[in-house]
Amino acid sequence: MLDAEGQLIGNAYHYRDSRTDGIVEQAFKLVDKDEMFRITGIQFMQINTIFQLYSMVLKNSPSLKYAKTLLFTPDLFNYLLTGIKSTEYTIASTSQMLDANKKIWAKDMLKNLNIPTDILTDIVKPGTNIGTIQKSVADELDIDQTPVISVASHDTGSAVVSVPAQEDDYIYLSSGTWSLMGIESSQPIINDNALKYNFTNEGGFNDKIRFLKNITGLWIIQECRRAWIKAGENIGFGEMGELAAKATPFKCFIDTEHPTFATPGDMPQKIQDFCSKTGQYIPQSKGEIVRCVLESLAFRYKWVVNKLEEINHKQFPVLHIIGGGVQDKLLCQFTANATKKHVITGPIEATAIGNILVQLMTLGEVSNLSQAREIVRSSFPTKEYSPVDQDSWDEAYNEYLNIVK
Repeated sequence: MLDAEGQLIGNAYHYRDSRTDGIVEQAFKLVDKDEMFRITGIQFMQINTIFQLYSMVLKNSPSLKYAKTLLFTPDLFNYLLTGIKSTEYTIASTSQMLDANKKIWAKDMLKNLNIPTDILTDIVKPGTNIGTIQKSVADELDIDQTPVISVASHDTGSAVVSVPAQEDDYIYLSSGTWSLMGIESSQPIINDNALKYNFTNEGGFNDKIRFLKNITGLWIIQECRRAWIKAGENIGFGEMGELAAKATPFKCFIDTEHPTFATPGDMPQKIQDFCSKTGQYIPQSKGEIVRCVLESLAFRYKWVVNKLEEINHKQFPVLHIIGGGVQDKLLCQFTANATKKHVITGPIEATAIGNILVQLMTLGEVSNLSQAREIVRSSFPTKEYSPVDQDSWDEAYNEYLNIVK
């Protein structure tokens, strides 16, 4: 939030802050759920900006009262560099405040929630040359007033640019703290099944739609490690993976999307509590806990793949995994086993690479997205995984579905 002088009004909130607890249901009292999805095409999550703002409305937030401009974090960086206020399309699309088809602010819907619309700025596409670095900034750093280019500023928006795909029909999985699994589409996919399965239509580069599902990813593993380190046991991700590989398979599963796993806390204890409440074996060792999480994630990926193929009425033979999560080789193999897909992993630094490629395309150094992806294929290593032991994974998947239904 910026005031009338263009200064920040206060600190940002973390999106996992508890202020949005229960807000989604309250918003549906003013805007029908089906109508909100029909307009925005966005998956319902309490972290979405529309619910952040509505929580401020309900609390009569002074920040909202005095705000003259709303900028998303990447747009704030661009403003501080250039002095120009604008909103980049891909980050705006994730807010659930944008009309997915018209690609403009859904102002009538926002007004129904009493969210002020005069604080919103013009929307620019990724690959727009916003302006140049302000003279005061350039002088302080002793640099030229360099052009500032608006990239696909939602991290997954940039990451998908770097998918080293040669085929048109493929599924991508951006793997990190979050897992985002989906396809690229020329148009929003807004229908009853997309709503039923809570899929999302987020903006992408080159006027593409990222039709995907947000999945709780390696956050759960990260929180387990944090809890163990806090308890005085210094353990790395590599060691955690080695312990999981040695653990007995398919002893217990968790619903990775259960609200209990979305917030910080003693994650190993939360996993044990979930297994206890669902009448399963309670994992004891670190290896058992980590394996439980990784197998459950792989099965969640399988569920999403099945729904993607159902909604789109086609099969996708290849799954590209990008991002830091590709370094978890055990999870990549589990994903191939569970989904029965040919899995290609890499690059690791997908978001940074996609960011650079958008800038190069804007500057004319790279001609198009096809050439950009060819550069990725020739510049960064990939690793391939084929499914194994499929019968065991199919049998275990049925057990998993009984737990998460």
